Amino acid sequence: MRSFFSLLLLFASPLLLHAAPPEIRAGAYAMDVTPEKFPISVNGGFNDRKATSANDPLHARCLVLDDGKTKLAIVVVDSCVIPRNLMDAAKVLAEKKTGIPAANILISATHTHTAPTVTSVFQSDADLGYVEFLTKKIADGIEKAHKNLMPAKLAWGVAEEPNQVFNRRWRMKPGVKNLDPFGGDTDKVKMNPPRMSPDLLEPAGPTDPRVTVLSVRTADDKPLALFANYSLHYVGDLPPLSADYFGVFADSVATKLKAGKDFVGILSNGTSGDVNNINFREEAAKTKPGERCRLVADAVATTAVKAVAKEEYQTDCLLKVATKEIELGVRKPTAEELKRAEAILEKAKGRELRGAEEVYARETVMIAKYPDKVKVLLQVMVIGGRAIVTIPCEVFAEIGIRIKKTSPWKTTCVVSLANGYFGYLPTPEQHALGGYETWRARSSFLEVNASVKIEKAIGELMQDERLK
Repeated sequence: MRSFFSLLLLFASPLLLHAAPPEIRAGAYAMDVTPEKFPISVNGGFNDRKATSANDPLHARCLVLDDGKTKLAIVVVDSCVIPRNLMDAAKVLAEKKTGIPAANILISATHTHTAPTVTSVFQSDADLGYVEFLTKKIADGIEKAHKNLMPAKLAWGVAEEPNQVFNRRWRMKPGVKNLDPFGGDTDKVKMNPPRMSPDLLEPAGPTDPRVTVLSVRTADDKPLALFANYSLHYVGDLPPLSADYFGVFADSVATKLKAGKDFVGILSNGTSGDVNNINFREEAAKTKPGERCRLVADAVATTAVKAVAKEEYQTDCLLKVATKEIELGVRKPTAEELKRAEAILEKAKGRELRGAEEVYARETVMIAKYPDKVKVLLQVMVIGGRAIVTIPCEVFAEIGIRIKKTSPWKTTCVVSLANGYFGYLPTPEQHALGGYETWRARSSFLEVNASVKIEKAIGELMQDERLK
């Protein structure tokens, strides 16, 4: 005799046998990561700077999503560049606190040039006390966001803001010599050339004007968080310590949405390795400190709100994550190049290094000690049928544009400086043109074909069964 339960299954409506569609939950939190001790090293230039206070607070802006089966976390930190070991340590701590697998956590840096040094580059050395502090704060921020999980709904959108992005690498007219710090003069492009120079020919690459947005609302339709992605290096008219225009964006978008105090606005850095906010064809406008940050942030925030204004919010959003680790070669100096660098440093012994030649001599000595290969982590997150791709470099705009065009998903954004830091990522063609972004240093050391290998690996990752 059949049990009552068996009979119920036999005659039940087929609709009742299907599991209910997953309903998304979301939690957000902006963790203050402003250092507690001053003075502190600030990187972002050839020479080290010391900050004695904070102009505005720094944050690790955290968003956690849960579809009932998979949890993931997205964190964007007000920092210039963050090494992989710091991010990996924060992920392990966060996994212990929340159960979110480390592989399902995305951590990226905004690339503000007015934050404490956590990666040694040029003449700035990592502040080890702040490294430990930041690692714990990132994990704590993820834990706070996880505890805030609540029923939510999501919408994706894309709009364009072309007026704030300009390629900063310029082809110069024939006959113009561009000196590099290694004694050469064969560069065909110049980074940040003199404005309105008669020697300017044309930009060496494109820009990506798209503002890609993931908007998160509560079940009762209140703004909970907004994650945006824009390919602009930084603005840089606020004194350290500062979150730069990324922090101003967070406040601006909250105001435009009339959001409550717990709302978290998040702006990630897209593929901006060769893009900044300077129109080299025009004379510089006179502005007060912070004015340009506000103008840019307001423009991007306006576009972000526009991007999702008419989009339909969904509650049945599946979450999927896949990662892939690849090995890439390191560009090492020759014995002759190393000998030249050591001689330059010997002459400068006993004083602070001055000029690009001396600074890059030190970088040459440092890079000579690097391993021949490094392991780079790539990651793809699919959220409600839209994708976030991550690359741990300062990625050139043309690479991001190509990834978006070849993506199998309707909407894709590329987050740079994510899950590690391995310097600039020019294409082989851009390497051939030379210029600052290609000069071998701890800020640019991957093999010439690194972008080709990364794009190939991302293409393979996009077809991964874990994302289907």
